[in-house]
Amino acid sequence: MKDRMGMPVVATVSGLPDRVRIWEVGPRDGLQNESSIVPTEVKIEFVERLAAAGLPVVETTSFVRADRVPQLADASEVMERVRRADGARYPVLVPNLRGLESAVAAGANDVAVFASATESFAQRNLGRALADQMAMFTPVIEAAVALGFPVRGYISMCFGDPWEGPADPRQVADVSRSLLDAGCGELSLGDTIGVGTPGQVERLVDVLVDAGVTREQIGVHFHDTYGQALSNTLAALRSGVTTIDASTGGLGGCPYAESATGNLATEDLVWMLDGLGIRTGVNLDTLVATSAWMSRQLGRPSASRVTAALTGM
Repeated sequence: MKDRMGMPVVATVSGLPDRVRIWEVGPRDGLQNESSIVPTEVKIEFVERLAAAGLPVVETTSFVRADRVPQLADASEVMERVRRADGARYPVLVPNLRGLESAVAAGANDVAVFASATESFAQRNLGRALADQMAMFTPVIEAAVALGFPVRGYISMCFGDPWEGPADPRQVADVSRSLLDAGCGELSLGDTIGVGTPGQVERLVDVLVDAGVTREQIGVHFHDTYGQALSNTLAALRSGVTTIDASTGGLGGCPYAESATGNLATEDLVWMLDGLGIRTGVNLDTLVATSAWMSRQLGRPSASRVTAALTGM
């Protein structure tokens, strides 16, 4: 039965921001782990629907090697053909200078790099030691900055690593500072395997601020493996963070960490933020319709509880 509420009751809470920027990662992080190749036309329509829902940032694709992430082998075509909404950002992930060159050729002007907070994940995902990862990223960041592009630095395993256990906040801070010093304008702290809890979130933000990272430079990226994504988001908001990553339909995972399940669902995030009276600019009805549409393309129900409640899927 379709939920008759339709929208949350608004009840504001002191100490939270008035506005939050949602960084939508569904088309890139959400789809990269799909086993069946999603048609290019569907990817393009997904991006365009998300922007039409009012999302200010729609991370569109990743210019990685096709043999590593076959799902995103059509990155250039997607980037070239997407109709861009006025005022929206369409960042792409670039792992190296070759990826940056391909992204620029396809019309990208907003990029991100992907670092690790732990030794084990650096070795598995990047093929190099943690201490050496900036040698890979610094030329990419500097080249993108020289082109006038905004550059985001993702950091994986900020709360826990399946091979090492709990992450050291000071190590996360060191990687954060290295990325900012190289030219990144903002960061995304990833709970890649979804093990973080609210106290960890608040502690990590405090450690980063003590290391000279501003709250305005911090974004958070929570996976919902242990059902903690929304509670961790609320903790981040209380800590002054105003950029939240999310994936429509809860799509996503990580192809290099088997215990990483889906991302925080954008619809669930918007429901909570709407209920708190926090502005996002996102139309929940349009977003839910997009999630339901995408779930039909993938042949399975949306993982978003809000979409399930509002559509009866």
